[in-house]
Amino acid sequence: MIHWIGFAIFGLVVGAIARMLVPGPQPMGIIMTAVLGMVGSLLGGFVSSLLFNTGQDALVHPSGWIMSILGAVVLVMIGIGITRRRGHTLP
Repeated sequence: MIHWIGFAIFGLVVGAIARMLVPGPQPMGIIMTAVLGMVGSLLGGFVSSLLFNTGQDALVHPSGWIMSILGAVVLVMIGIGITRRRGHTLP
C-alpha cells in the first residue's frame, strides 16, 4: 500500500514538472496531474527498457526521474495536439 502512495506522490511531482516544461495552458486538476506523471513514468520506463538493456525482467517498470519527466512531457504534448485538432480545450 505504501508503494502505491509513494508512486502517486512521485507521479504528482513528475506531472507538475512536465506541465511546467510545456508552454501554454493545460487546465487539469491535481488528480489528472498525478495520473499524467504516473503514466509518463511507465512510458519512460518502457522506452528506457527498449533503448537500454537494464537487465530487469519486467517490460514496463518505473524509470528514473529524467525518463519519467520526458514521458510525461510527451503525454502533455500529445494531449495538447489532440485537443487543438478537435478545437476543444482540456477539461
